[in-house]
Amino acid sequence: MSLGVLATINQRLDWDVIELLSEEFGYIPKKIEDVGEELFTLDESKEDIKKAVDRPPVVTVMGHVDHGKTSLLDYIRKTNVVDDESGGITQHIGAYTVNLKDNQTITFLDTPGHEAFTAMRSRGAKVTDIVVLVVAANDGVMPQTIEAIDHARAAEVPLIIAINKIDLPDVDLERIKRELSEKEVLVEDWGGKVQAIPISAKTGDGVDDLISSMLLETEMLELKANKDTLARGTVIDSKLDKGHGPIATVLVQKGTLKVGNPFICNNIHGKVRAMMNENGKRVKEAGPSFPVQVLGFDQVPQSADIFAVVSDEKEIKRIASERQRLKREIDHRKISAQSLDAMSALIKEGALKSSFNNKRDVEDQ
Repeated sequence: MSLGVLATINQRLDWDVIELLSEEFGYIPKKIEDVGEELFTLDESKEDIKKAVDRPPVVTVMGHVDHGKTSLLDYIRKTNVVDDESGGITQHIGAYTVNLKDNQTITFLDTPGHEAFTAMRSRGAKVTDIVVLVVAANDGVMPQTIEAIDHARAAEVPLIIAINKIDLPDVDLERIKRELSEKEVLVEDWGGKVQAIPISAKTGDGVDDLISSMLLETEMLELKANKDTLARGTVIDSKLDKGHGPIATVLVQKGTLKVGNPFICNNIHGKVRAMMNENGKRVKEAGPSFPVQVLGFDQVPQSADIFAVVSDEKEIKRIASERQRLKREIDHRKISAQSLDAMSALIKEGALKSSFNNKRDVEDQ
């Protein structure tokens, strides 16, 4: 009240108010993310900028259901498989790298859906450089098309439109462009800056042009990263494997990840026991923009968790332990608050009235 803030006992306070209240009672508050926070940033240091070298683009392909996103990804992957990878079974690891015929590379994120992209963006994880939005020429702009536009816009990521299914009869490309313009997406031949490429994921028509547009966008973005530092990246996907235990697909965003590296990932720690690419082939290291399946977690991490290699294993364990303790404390307080809220609601509804009356009657005897 003295701070001019009216709040109930269960209401969440702003961090500034929490700091002021804590200082008044002689305490120094500590945010859970402040413990080891320096390990969980992907911001570039002066050294990173000085040592930065070119890195491949990371592209997320999005689109409405049945507009051909999966077909496009499959076509690109199958037509750009290098000889030593042919015949390998592609693992569903959430991301994969395509080596193009001109020695250039693109990493594609194959997330389960728009929800995964939303989760990563909401947690501050910027994992993609370009969004390719697939729009079916026979269907047009649909609800998930609009969602993808909103995601790309909010994340401030360049958008490329792939107008798919041009092999079908009587498709109207101008209608698609008009519908996009109504959502404030102006393609180049309508006076805008967004590239729109007509393609057929079925026949492959226009796919090379689409890849060229991705590479052109990459040149303008001038993507770089320091590969000579301790690796950091983002968890794209994770699971509990019966044979290997916790496994996560990690997109390395700076540094070089190597087998044997000790790491911390939110409040989880471990050591890289093994790494595999999307073909299930074991690799010894992975640099910026490369996704790998990592074995060595002590628990299953969450998508969008920041993964960081640390040289001091004792420091890793200390930070992980402190973050786990704070998380348990926060979870306990949430449960306590929910329990009190539930009890209060029951009292108001009269559901707990009889039990209180019985207790009072016993005490009065």
